[in-house]
Order: sequence, then structure tokens, then C-alpha cells
Amino acid sequence: MDYYISTTLKNTTFKEAIEKTTAALKEEGFGVLTEIDIKATLKKKLDVDFYNYTILGACNPSMAYQALQAEDKIGTMLPCNVIVQEREPGTIEVSAVNPAASMMAVENDSLTTLAKEVQMKLTKVIQSI
Repeated sequence: MDYYISTTLKNTTFKEAIEKTTAALKEEGFGVLTEIDIKATLKKKLDVDFYNYTILGACNPSMAYQALQAEDKIGTMLPCNVIVQEREPGTIEVSAVNPAASMMAVENDSLTTLAKEVQMKLTKVIQSI
């Protein structure tokens, strides 16, 4: 099982890809809690040049609440990370964590069912952009 769900976008800018991804997440009940600009962070901290790469920390509050009720340490795996990266100019890859794959490490049947629901929502997000 792949640990991520992914798609490639063409004919769009990096900024537009982030906007489309954020809008698609919202349609499925996710908000973006964090936005980490890896390119800027690596430049600032290590003075290295890196390609456009942003991590969006997405959260569906209702599902996060259910997960936390089932397993109090599950917060170590929240929020669901979605990355937007431009390795080549004009080609943007958007990838989301596959929660069903990451939850295999946690032996909790309640979480397995919930992770599959989140996986379906994130798959819809990736397919819609």
C-alpha cells in the first residue's frame, strides 16, 4: 500500500496549485492549519536553494476529534500533510498522506475504519484538482 495519494498538474502556477488544493480540501471538510514553505525555510536556515515545496497541514476537525477519542496519542500523526511541489517549471505534483497506510502501525480497529474514511476524502481532493 502506498503511503501517499498523488496527482500531477500542468499548465498552472505553483501559487494556483496551492489555492486549488486548499479549495479542494475545504470542499471535503478540511481546513489548513499550517503552511510550511520548505524552499524559504531551507534558504533561511541552511542557505541552500531548493525548488518550490510547501507542506499544508490539513485537518478535518470532526474526524480529528473522533480519532483523538479512539486513541489519545494519535495527535502525533495529525494533521494530515499534503505537499505541493514543483520539481520542474510548470509541473506541479500534489500528494497527500494515505492515512490508511500510516494507521496500520496503530492497532486500533476504530482508527482503521476512520482512516479509510479520511483516505476516501483525501483521494477525492487529489482527484478533483
